[in-house]
Amino acid sequence: MRALIVGAVEGTKVAVQTVSEIPGWAVCGVMTLPPDKAARHSDFVDLSANAEAAGARVIYCSNSNSEEACKAIKDLAPDYTFVIGWSQICGPKFRAAAKGKVIGYHPAALPRLRGRAALPWTILLNEKITASTLFWIDDGIDSGDILAQKFFHVAPRENAASLYQKHMLALKDILQTSLPTLGGGKETRQAQDAECATYATKRILSDGKIDWHRSASEIDRLIRAVGRPYPGAFTHFNDSQITIHASNIRHGEQLHALPGQIVVRLDASFSVMCGDGAILDVDDYECGPGGSVPLLHTVLGRPG
Repeated sequence: MRALIVGAVEGTKVAVQTVSEIPGWAVCGVMTLPPDKAARHSDFVDLSANAEAAGARVIYCSNSNSEEACKAIKDLAPDYTFVIGWSQICGPKFRAAAKGKVIGYHPAALPRLRGRAALPWTILLNEKITASTLFWIDDGIDSGDILAQKFFHVAPRENAASLYQKHMLALKDILQTSLPTLGGGKETRQAQDAECATYATKRILSDGKIDWHRSASEIDRLIRAVGRPYPGAFTHFNDSQITIHASNIRHGEQLHALPGQIVVRLDASFSVMCGDGAILDVDDYECGPGGSVPLLHTVLGRPG
């Protein structure tokens, strides 16, 4: 079986490596972003070496629905096309070029959390269980029949990096389980229950701005949701941006201060009062150009 894999992130890399190892399967092509478009994904991965190792042709593509991209797909003539880590909708021309055998990957328990930024939203919504899903791409948004799903628990202190890695392991597992069945001619298709569908909206950089008037648990969840490999939650001290990558809620200490005020400062960490009177310990952060470690009693988020 010949597989074309489309994407530009860690999940795409996992797919290239996994598919190429399955007996009876070969990766004939990897369609990915050119290096000068890497900024489209905060978790961009250069797949050229992985494609070479798999003996696959690399197709650099900025628009997968273009005439050039569709011609390249037809020329490769894949048996199945896997879209894993690609932010563009695969339109009718794309799917026709791939003979309608287009399988997408979504890091959520479809039909829940269709759409964008599903992984951060999983943490922001305090989901208890999620899943990695392979599905047949149709005209809708993540609405096609399900090929395979692997469910797993979301830990109470889950962060973007740890959840990301859980999805990578689940993706590898469902590929290893599903592709031999596909290769044998059986195409599993389980319709999604549209009544259970929810939709996640796109998130932009400014959505990571911390409002210190919110509760410590809300702020901590935001920090966990948008941390590495994503851009991170941020606040400001004077004219410098402070990006916060990790935090913990302090328990058992009563202090009186304004929301956003630094109440404890150590060599490599500091603690901030939140809107509910709880304190957030910040132990992994970085200051922007020209920035410095915030001063004790500084109120974050204020200009100047």
